[in-house]
Amino acid sequence: MSLGIQKVEALDTGHFIRVEWEDGSESCYPCVWLRDNCQCPLCFLPSAGARRLLFEDLDVNIVLKEVALADRKKISITWPDEHASEYEAEWLKKRCFSEKARAELQADLFLPERHYWGSDLQLPKIPFEEILHNDESAYKWLCTLKKVGIVLLTGAATRQGELIKLGQRIGFLRLTFYGQTWQVQDKADANNVAYTNGKLCFHTDYPVLHHPPGVQFLHCIKQTAAGGESEVVDGFHVSNKLKKQNPEAYQILSSTAVDYTDVGVDYCDFAVHCKQRIIDIDSRGQAVRINYNNATRDTVFDIPAEKVRLFYAALKEFNDLLNSTEHKFTYKLKPGDIVTFDNWRVLHGRQSYPSRSAVSRHLEGAYADWDVVMSRLRLLRKRVLNRD
Repeated sequence: MSLGIQKVEALDTGHFIRVEWEDGSESCYPCVWLRDNCQCPLCFLPSAGARRLLFEDLDVNIVLKEVALADRKKISITWPDEHASEYEAEWLKKRCFSEKARAELQADLFLPERHYWGSDLQLPKIPFEEILHNDESAYKWLCTLKKVGIVLLTGAATRQGELIKLGQRIGFLRLTFYGQTWQVQDKADANNVAYTNGKLCFHTDYPVLHHPPGVQFLHCIKQTAAGGESEVVDGFHVSNKLKKQNPEAYQILSSTAVDYTDVGVDYCDFAVHCKQRIIDIDSRGQAVRINYNNATRDTVFDIPAEKVRLFYAALKEFNDLLNSTEHKFTYKLKPGDIVTFDNWRVLHGRQSYPSRSAVSRHLEGAYADWDVVMSRLRLLRKRVLNRD
């Protein structure tokens, strides 16, 4: 059961209210925030879950005129212009401004918990048909994808189009210059190094875009008998290792803007250029996205000449850590397998395989954005756990 309100009072000459809860805990709320988030029909559109109150109509120095405890589940506030607002106890408690409450809510909204791994990865596996038709399985898939960064779906049909079903399950796929889905196989005059039979070193896809795809799907339709093994590495885990081992190298890779380029013709003709930091960090200095693809790293490098060698040394150390046997995990996709992984975190590669006159290895690929994936995860959580 949700907590009721024991007492409510104004503080700081009406700029704050203090709520005392039935369990003895307290919460303080700024009045400007309360007025901004009035839930009445004039200020809020429930059908859209959106604010109607115009910011230019908000007095940032507002103080309340009167506050009352309507019952233990609701407080009411009268403002200087006689506008009345009501706030449910459960709504207020969820939005408490204490550090602990804010951290709990952010964790509930964005699921920041991570399980780091190296060569010891126990690759999570879930049947493909289960996640298509069972909400609990789909919820488990997306939660695991967010926490571990990689999940293998098994038992899909060995034909093109299965990833379209996956896109429909989460919402929709990301369209790129290579199409909504794309075929990874050895091609003459390949317009991407992935479309060859050579070794692919560890990389994230599409750092040439300002907002690279967050999640990648690779469906094995046909697998070569020899070679073609897949390799993955936890980029966040390796970044943490680099930060401890060589803080200067970490600082260089997280502050130097690297030029990327991709020019060609596929879904349409394209000429894409972008600057990315190899390790994107947040305000706390923690890695939030890896942007590393050696194949599309441009010959143009927009830094002073005297800093170039230091950058290369830092990148070499990072690359060596990625490729260490301690950190990389190797596996071989079987026809019907779909590997799903966090393209902002997990770098992937492939061992070479023999060239044949006929197609000997065929994967279909697709992308989705994390916004779409997290949206579906939250909706599934509400349905599976019966949460409001």
